[in-house]
Amino acid sequence: MKILSWNVNGLRAVLKKGFLEWLKKAKPDILCLQETKAWISDLPLELTTVPGYHTYFSEADKKGYSGTALYTREDPDKVLASFGVKKFDDEGRIIKAVYGDMVLFNIYFPNGKASPERLAFKYEFYNAFLDELDKLKKHNKKIIVTGDVNTAHKEIDLARPKENSHTSGFLPEERAWIDKLLEHGFIDTFRMFNYGPDNYTWWDVMTGARERNVGWRLDYFFVSENMRASVKNAFILPEVMGSDHCPIGIEISQ
Repeated sequence: MKILSWNVNGLRAVLKKGFLEWLKKAKPDILCLQETKAWISDLPLELTTVPGYHTYFSEADKKGYSGTALYTREDPDKVLASFGVKKFDDEGRIIKAVYGDMVLFNIYFPNGKASPERLAFKYEFYNAFLDELDKLKKHNKKIIVTGDVNTAHKEIDLARPKENSHTSGFLPEERAWIDKLLEHGFIDTFRMFNYGPDNYTWWDVMTGARERNVGWRLDYFFVSENMRASVKNAFILPEVMGSDHCPIGIEISQ
């Protein structure tokens, strides 16, 4: 099974840049999207009805903001746009899809750069989400977490760590949360297969950073320890254009 994840920075925008053609060529079994920036009612039919896929959307109360989407060949047993905290659910950041004993979370984690209040919101979201994961782990669920985490974990995960050590997205407290996630029994799948530098998933558009590969690895696939043996590959697709992020993926055996 191939699962892909992509922060598209506007689903209608990426449609104009060949999104459906890319999807047809990439052929994922599951595609998770973040930052769709659209209410479902405003999306064209070609994005909500894609041959071969069941589609699910989580929209923010605020128009043109946040949002997540799920394209899946196999229809899940259950799909929820919530983990039970209204102020988080209202931003359309969450899709939880249940496939038997496997639970897939497609999450657009908050960005903390805008203000101290949004940084505090990000920490609250992180901790509430980890509580949700801990509850599931008690039931021995197989868990996949993917999306834009909005934090680079280690110095190897961004091109200029020293210059960004006081910037949200690389603050010690943000990085410590990823450490905590791993301590709670989750695995950064990309680092199972690739320990090298210069592997990024986001580049600043305003500075032309992508051409110079001055980027950040902000997008991840984490799996619970009981899925380690199922993960056969994990990868980044920097050649795929259309957003300031690029897609990432994993291949798992079923």
